[in-house]
Amino acid sequence: MTSFDVIIGQDAAVHELQHAAADANGKLLSDESSAMTHAWLITGPPGSGRSTLALAFACALVCSQGGCGTCIDCRNVVSGVHADVEHVIPEGVHYSIANTVALIERASMMPTRAPWHIILIEDVDRLNVDAASVLLKSLEEPPPQTVWLLCAPTAEDVFDTIRSRCRQVHLSTPSLGAIAEQLVSRFGIDPAMAEFATRVSQGHIGRARAIATDEQVRIRRQEILDIPSRLKTVSACFSYASQIVATVAADTDSIVGVLDTQDEENIKVMFGEGASGKGLRGIERAKKSAIKDLEKRHKDRRRRVVADQYSRVLLDLTGLYRDILVIQSQAAVPLINEELRPTLERLADLDTETQTLQRIDAINESRDHLLANVTPLSVFESLLVTLREPALESVKV
Repeated sequence: MTSFDVIIGQDAAVHELQHAAADANGKLLSDESSAMTHAWLITGPPGSGRSTLALAFACALVCSQGGCGTCIDCRNVVSGVHADVEHVIPEGVHYSIANTVALIERASMMPTRAPWHIILIEDVDRLNVDAASVLLKSLEEPPPQTVWLLCAPTAEDVFDTIRSRCRQVHLSTPSLGAIAEQLVSRFGIDPAMAEFATRVSQGHIGRARAIATDEQVRIRRQEILDIPSRLKTVSACFSYASQIVATVAADTDSIVGVLDTQDEENIKVMFGEGASGKGLRGIERAKKSAIKDLEKRHKDRRRRVVADQYSRVLLDLTGLYRDILVIQSQAAVPLINEELRPTLERLADLDTETQTLQRIDAINESRDHLLANVTPLSVFESLLVTLREPALESVKV
């Protein structure tokens, strides 16, 4: 088993990064190292696994066994609590210059447990011009022990100056067949369930696994898909918006609760809770510092999980209206939600293609509003009012 086993359909990229990790093992970057470099740009469409691949690479760089996937270093990287791996997900539309400056200051610190200090930035395309300029200086003159792993949907989304200083790894969306096969072979999922989960997740690997393995996820998804048929009044729109926000909060608690507990246990093991003897005061000070940093990471992770849950809701709604548009236009393509065809055909008969497109546009605008940190309840109230009747002007948020 290795940390790369979770990557689906990206054999060339996995081979390149495994080679780089092996080349980097036990030495700092130098001219002699051709496979390894200090800055990587991993690009690929949503669901291709770019951040998962970056984390697998980080495991391989800090793990004494080259990314075994099971040791405490690998587990800590994946859970976001490894002392030498910083996983950054920019919030909002832009990542500010102040945050970038602070990040670069931390990047210059020597690693504490591993040979490398790794900075993984998702959605690096969200850096504004000033932030990108600051990052560029660090990429041009990197500390010898620091490795930057930058992720973005496409290379074109990233400033030329940054892109030119990174080694690029491009991912493609895995085929639905490859994802379904992985669910069956790796996780023991029933083939019919694997096919269903892969289809309705629209090729998003993590989402497919969650749907295939967790009945509650399937129930939540169906509840979301039922909402458009139940928006009979404006009052119902507000009620269901509140329900979506409450459900996301509950789901987030259930997801991060287990992870937070596991992280806390890892901290106890790392600092030998219950030990006694000389040097205990120093250990306690280090432990308090680690716990404070862990609390910040927990808050960051909660924000990421909440964002992921709202993205899931919008993805499901987009898939529903995409299917309605397919039926209305009589396009000869498969439906995402084939099992809901009777309901979809009924909804398709109620409105025009123009109205369906207006609804899809409203969903996309809602995604932008969430990125801009508009209150989720306001976003979903406005969205559901528009889904009920696109001809009406929804509440501006």
